[in-house]
Amino acid sequence: MKPTQKRVILASMSPRRTELLSQAGITHEVIPSNVIEGTNGREHPDEYVGRLAREKAMDVARDNRDAIVIGSDTVVVLDGTILEKPKDRDDARDMLQRLSGATHEVLTGVSIIGPERQDLFVTTTHVTFIDIPNAWLDGYLDSTEPYDKAGAYGIQGSGGLFVERLEGDFYNVVGLPIRPLVETLERHGVAPRFL
Repeated sequence: MKPTQKRVILASMSPRRTELLSQAGITHEVIPSNVIEGTNGREHPDEYVGRLAREKAMDVARDNRDAIVIGSDTVVVLDGTILEKPKDRDDARDMLQRLSGATHEVLTGVSIIGPERQDLFVTTTHVTFIDIPNAWLDGYLDSTEPYDKAGAYGIQGSGGLFVERLEGDFYNVVGLPIRPLVETLERHGVAPRFL
């Protein structure tokens, strides 16, 4: 399949997601959705990320019906509890102390809405943290990295030091499971450009 010039929109301001799409050879533009994130308290985590991904894609697709729109949402789940982005330093510390020495799940919902079809999938990765030394925790909280990420860490940055083991898709933890996304985009007629 030859690469196409179909219009692809990422409904997210996440620099990590747009970088991953670009690395995968998917030419796209960024139009963030206006969807307000929040659980209704009754949803299972995979239902929650799937719903938010679909709402984000639909929000942007309404005004861009000719395009293929990608909506996505990522959460960290520990013992059935959803950990989203921390509100402040104390919240980030609490999250990281809870994750320390434990195995958690990272779930990303991806919705792709195009003129001819719609797709939705959820990817889960299991991540086990070391017992985080207090000095590392304090230093990490002094950086800017924890505060705009689900679970208060970035695996692709300094937060990767906390990871003892990972089972599943690394890129899912970064925020976008790129291989299943590109495979799904091919069903919409969009192929990656290999540089």
